[in-house]
Amino acid sequence: MNAMEVQTHAQKLYAALGSKAVAEAHTKVVEFEKSGAVGEAQDWKQIEAALRTLSPPRAS
Repeated sequence: MNAMEVQTHAQKLYAALGSKAVAEAHTKVVEFEKSGAVGEAQDWKQIEAALRTLSPPRAS
């Protein structure tokens, strides 16, 4: 998955799920790693990282 696709997917996921999008992406990473789908897990790691840049900072 190229950088543009990652960013587009992250934006769509964030629009649909809001602050829960990062957790959903992480769940996908874990599922794909457990099933041995390394490529898909890597794609979802990139999406998770992109989502972290889209999410507003947490209050401290």
